[in-house]
Amino acid sequence: MADWSAAQYLKFEDERTRPARDLVAQVPVDFPRRVVDIGCGPGNSTELLVQRWPDAQVSGFDTSPDMIEKARARLPNVSFDLADASTWQPAEPVNVIFANAVFQWLPTHPAVFQRLMGFLAPGGALAVQMPDNLLEPSHQMMRETAAEMPFADKLKGAARGPLPSVSFYYDLMSPLADRLDIWHTAYNHPLADAEAIVEWVKSTGLKPFLDPLDADERKMFLDNYTAKVKQAYPKMANGKVLLRFPRIFIVAKRAG
Repeated sequence: MADWSAAQYLKFEDERTRPARDLVAQVPVDFPRRVVDIGCGPGNSTELLVQRWPDAQVSGFDTSPDMIEKARARLPNVSFDLADASTWQPAEPVNVIFANAVFQWLPTHPAVFQRLMGFLAPGGALAVQMPDNLLEPSHQMMRETAAEMPFADKLKGAARGPLPSVSFYYDLMSPLADRLDIWHTAYNHPLADAEAIVEWVKSTGLKPFLDPLDADERKMFLDNYTAKVKQAYPKMANGKVLLRFPRIFIVAKRAG
């Protein structure tokens, strides 16, 4: 895919940061020395880590040059680097490994989770949040729209695969963790209108569908997709629409 857009992502910064706030609040590590933010994006989640653990050495990495540039500008005292979560390895054990909305893009993430647990210091924790929303209308209609387009062949493989079940993650992580918490939260975000939902997903789930298209194809896709969104997300009494957004959270603590 083309590089991610920090500006597009941050159009909904408060809503996107809320799951990170909920995740960091549940990390059972009080005084970590080293904290790493995997897929740090523009630094909004990293900022939460700095606020919770001001005495820790906090760092972050991402695959997107634009995201790293914005993160460095936002938090000039934090070390940010370009790196890939599937191959990253710390120089020394880490007390908290934090990953907000990144591993849903990595089909091999179960194996990566197992690797990351091995990088934790005793008593350290891996904290992960992933969107679990492929059955929501916003994402079902991406796939439907793609199948209806005259350029549908261009979009084969654009949709990411579904996440495994909670029981899969439990069986995967419980042998490696002294304490394991897994839960779902379904957020209901009030947005201005259906077009706002489209703007939201442009920087995330919709991006793999739009990147392969030329300008005319992109307009055709967005026109058709937006019409479907308007049907699926009717206006509330105050004129806004509600974007339901389920997410899965995993916090695995290594024995001390």
